[in-house]
Amino acid sequence: MRYRLTIEYQGTRYHGWQGQENARTVQGALLQAARELFGVPVDLQGSGRTDAGVHAIGQVAHLEVAKALPEERVVLGINDNLPSDINVLEARRVDGRFHARHHATGRSYLYQVSRRRTAFGKPLVWWVKDRLEIEPMRRAAVGLAGMRDYASFTDRRIEKDTSTKVLVREAEIVEAGELILVRLRASHFLWKMVRRVVGCLVGVGRGEISGTDFEALFAGPTPYPARVTAPPSGLFLEEVIFPGEEFRRPLEPVLPVSRPQRRDRAASAAQQGAPRSATARGGRGS
Repeated sequence: MRYRLTIEYQGTRYHGWQGQENARTVQGALLQAARELFGVPVDLQGSGRTDAGVHAIGQVAHLEVAKALPEERVVLGINDNLPSDINVLEARRVDGRFHARHHATGRSYLYQVSRRRTAFGKPLVWWVKDRLEIEPMRRAAVGLAGMRDYASFTDRRIEKDTSTKVLVREAEIVEAGELILVRLRASHFLWKMVRRVVGCLVGVGRGEISGTDFEALFAGPTPYPARVTAPPSGLFLEEVIFPGEEFRRPLEPVLPVSRPQRRDRAASAAQQGAPRSATARGGRGS
């Protein structure tokens, strides 16, 4: 019996997706949870490997097991055996030939850049202290779409047996409160490609690299992207699609980071002169 699983996870505590000996991984945790549920050997393969610290809101995996359970029972049973930072969203019975990685036709990654320090979202964003100009970043991102050679945005030692040309279907940058959201959709991605693209776009937003220099990164391998690789904390595997499917997820934050409220002096003075609330008088707030 083969199931298609849709999974979300916060990757902060894990050494990536791929199972490893003597290391906590997302795949390893899921395999253990599935074995405990079914009581027999299982196999689980994901649509792609996320690196240490990278998250997912729509990872897809196939689960092979010589035992059948109702789909709802699979979701509830696996989740009961998982830590709180991994969650199975859906389980569907699929044809035994379905393969989460080989049959995927598109993948979408989301990156969250925060323009302010946040007490709640640090593991899920990259806080950039410098002022970022959004319009130059958007203009640079336009050039990402289409078939381009991303040799400068990966490590040839890792990708030595594969082409570095990638067809990017869509590249978007939007503002959401104090977040800058960068989304790339493509058939596949190279190792660290998204994080290095984001690092270069932030360089454009800082004024450290011009739009012309950004475009020149595609002319041939250059070490600049490796030096400005964005941290894994802000990266999410957002969505994976298969034949007959289209991307559907709206571009929105995983964790909103709103603009801090700034009280004007008149309002502050008026509040200081007003009677204190019962909570303030009692000195026992929540």
